[in-house]
Amino acid sequence: MALLTILTYPHPILRKQCTPVTVFDVQLEKLAHDMLETMYDDEAVGLAANQIGFTQRLLVLDATEDASHPYILVNPEIIAQKGKEKSKEGCMSVPDIYVEVERAAEVTVRAQDIKGNVFTIENATGLLSNCLQHEIDHLNGKLFIDYLSPLKKQMIEKKLKKMACRT
Repeated sequence: MALLTILTYPHPILRKQCTPVTVFDVQLEKLAHDMLETMYDDEAVGLAANQIGFTQRLLVLDATEDASHPYILVNPEIIAQKGKEKSKEGCMSVPDIYVEVERAAEVTVRAQDIKGNVFTIENATGLLSNCLQHEIDHLNGKLFIDYLSPLKKQMIEKKLKKMACRT
């Protein structure tokens, strides 16, 4: 397994709509496991393929406190959502920024596993719900800062550009 490089805002791939996975092979499996290793190494709870430069609908996540229940979701889609709640979010691709985002309080997601079998995560709440929505947004070219008011988003973009100039 290998640690992968995380793309950071404003990299254009982060704004691309990812394409469905049609080939379920050992390369896809290796990529998913490398993504999990990268996510755990960064102490994150989720990672979408476009964050590491691949434009396929693939994400990994583990919303447990002890990192004991990883998910690999291929071609995920939210098929039901209920309620609203706000929670603080951050993102490996938008480093050092944490803001409150309003999302659905509960979601049901349909996806495929690494072999192509369809499965459903039903009535996800809390961190799992937020993570599923955040990572699926990535696959749709949307970032969590897009939920902010134009003024807040502009302030964050300015801060991120300053940080990029320092590196």
